[in-house]
Amino acid sequence: MSGNYRHRLPLNGLRAFEASARHLNFTRAGLELNVTQAAVSQQVRLLEEQLGLELFIRLPRGLALTDEGLALLPVLSRSFDQIESLLQQFEDGHYHEVLSISVVGTFAVGWLLPRLERFSHLYPYIDLRIMTHNNVVNLAAEGTDFAIRFGEGLWPLVENISLFSTAHTVVCSEKVGHKLKHPIDLKEHQLMRSYRKDEWEKWFLAAEIEPWRVKGPIFDSSRLIVEAALMTNGIALVPSCMFEHELSAGLLVQPFNISVTLGGYWLSRLKSKPMTPAMVIFQNWLLDESK
Repeated sequence: MSGNYRHRLPLNGLRAFEASARHLNFTRAGLELNVTQAAVSQQVRLLEEQLGLELFIRLPRGLALTDEGLALLPVLSRSFDQIESLLQQFEDGHYHEVLSISVVGTFAVGWLLPRLERFSHLYPYIDLRIMTHNNVVNLAAEGTDFAIRFGEGLWPLVENISLFSTAHTVVCSEKVGHKLKHPIDLKEHQLMRSYRKDEWEKWFLAAEIEPWRVKGPIFDSSRLIVEAALMTNGIALVPSCMFEHELSAGLLVQPFNISVTLGGYWLSRLKSKPMTPAMVIFQNWLLDESK
């Protein structure tokens, strides 16, 4: 598009066309745009004359898109959506920067959510978009700014910053806990397990008991493991710091003072993606909170 044409960009006509193409009706487009049917029809006609082609086939009842109209519609719809999204970031006379984060559910509920009010108070113009996942995340495909996940921080193509390590301990309901006098007593109960196969074996070694093969369902979240244990009178091996509320409320108990470190929580971002001001703020706040 030449510079002269850009100055004559028919925005009213493009908006009228986009609304009409979605509704395939000038009258309904006019209701959406708060103008008359005749005004919409005229704006579309002027656009067609400027482009030198027809965008619609006028039918006795409604409209049909020509090939040219079909090509133009998705481009315009995306553009108007992007403009609307950007304008929403200027509400209240301030620029609201959106920050998208993909977080493992256990961390989101057990650590991040209790601190979000403090973050929102400090940085009211950063709008967080939080999505939960089960450690499998593709930052490039999902378009998120950060991922917070559990492991050893060895994920490729991203910068991985350690937040903190966590100790895994045995937890269960108070009813089940009363029955456990020695770690070997676990052999009489259902042990809930995650997709990380050697977690229970490492805990058995820390407890100085002979390991045995753990069977049963496999879960991809410590939150689910705990829920399953409570529902079935089973035993969970989870990062206790993510369940402080449940432990303090007596919903869970720790029958043994034995723990094992199996990894930690990490903040990841694409190396190829420049840091935005909101990303810098969130990263610094997260590191301060995790000290």
